[in-house]
Amino acid sequence: MNLQKTDHTDARVPYRDLYIYYLDGPLDKDKERDFGPHFLGNWLEEGNSFLFFSRPTRELVEGIVTKGKSLRLIDEFHFTYEEWQGGKIKPFTIPPFFIVPPWEDNQENSGGIKMVLDPGVVFGTTLHPTTRDSLTALATIYERHRIDRVLDLGTGTGILALGAALLGAQSVLAVDINPLAVRTAIANVRLNGLEERVEVKEGPAENWIKHHADLVVANIHYDSISGLIRHKEFPNKKWFILSGLMRSQADKIRAALSQHHTEIIQEWNHEMIWHTFLGRGKGSHDE
Repeated sequence: MNLQKTDHTDARVPYRDLYIYYLDGPLDKDKERDFGPHFLGNWLEEGNSFLFFSRPTRELVEGIVTKGKSLRLIDEFHFTYEEWQGGKIKPFTIPPFFIVPPWEDNQENSGGIKMVLDPGVVFGTTLHPTTRDSLTALATIYERHRIDRVLDLGTGTGILALGAALLGAQSVLAVDINPLAVRTAIANVRLNGLEERVEVKEGPAENWIKHHADLVVANIHYDSISGLIRHKEFPNKKWFILSGLMRSQADKIRAALSQHHTEIIQEWNHEMIWHTFLGRGKGSHDE
């Protein structure tokens, strides 16, 4: 997502403050054009809209809500950008990656594979343990095997799709159900010059599991992962990375995988809370 910057003096962050307006009801995309240059995007979730701005915009939002019979302003929030992201976004190393935000792209590379990542207001910044462990799992599988085709479900910022392409994947399909995440991922693909190898699509994860890929990556909600592994196409993938699972959820997924002709070959956990699986399906036995 090509986000607008505010005119504050700190060039180390894309904007200083976030103003979020929580609406009951989905906002028509055509209405977004009325919000002006400080509108950052609309996060849609379960039929609700979360409108992000870099400046206070309550009066403008109220005007849109008044015109839309199906909309209602429920609440509003104000965070600094760093509060929203859970900390300062700064260059970060997760071997073999050196991940840097575009506003600090002049930082000296520590020797890793450079990835430029603008998280915008979307999940997936390497600050969450499931993102870090998923990147580690990607690096682990690429150390052992050549994988050309990757499917990244719930791509968020696109960080895992970018990681796969930078490690050598020739064709990556990145999918997210949220239009704001899709726009953010597309922008990050362009920042890294990977347009020829990474394609970003909007839609629910289960609609894309039939896509031909050697590796499927899914750092998403438990319910979505549970549905994916029950799909008849899932066991036919050669490799998979599943993350975003808390301990009790991971136990259920582990048990389900054992019944679907798949095998977990390595596991990561963060403080015994967040779990990430690297595994192989029936397709890997052909190698």
